[in-house]
Amino acid sequence: MSSLENDIHQTDFQNEYRKAVLNMIFTNYYLVDKMNGAFKKHDVTRQQYNVLRILRGQHPGHASVNLIKDRMLDKMSDASRIVERLRLKGLVTREFCEKDKRCVEVKITNDGLSLLDTMQQEVDSFDLLFSNLSESETRQLNELLDKIRTPEVKLQTSAVSHSFSPPNADKKITTLASAKT
Repeated sequence: MSSLENDIHQTDFQNEYRKAVLNMIFTNYYLVDKMNGAFKKHDVTRQQYNVLRILRGQHPGHASVNLIKDRMLDKMSDASRIVERLRLKGLVTREFCEKDKRCVEVKITNDGLSLLDTMQQEVDSFDLLFSNLSESETRQLNELLDKIRTPEVKLQTSAVSHSFSPPNADKKITTLASAKT
């Protein structure tokens, strides 16, 4: 079984909270790498796929670029540029609103819908990335991830004042892997 300690060749962590942050970041990159490989075969990025899925959900209607931005998983993405790249590939159309020329209406094309259909089996296989977990463990993981994103404590970036200090944060932890060395 893989462990963070083995994967990043580190046995000592400042505390379990810091280890959890590193583990989430490492796991995120692991999942992103697997997804990028699948999407590359279809000449789309994860962000482009995300926009196509959002537009499929609006089909046969349209979505504004602002709605797309709000619903995107990667909040750092430039939705306007992604839409333009998809338009150049013939996967979406883009039209200015009649009432407000600043507003752009984006619609998925039949080619875009067809691409999503073609990719569906491979996207469904992403579930296998969690095959080591039972359905109950997966539900618990989802609940814990939701809980992390809804903190009751606001973190401050000031080095002087911290509004959150985990219990025993000052104690260095030693894992079983490091105890063997």
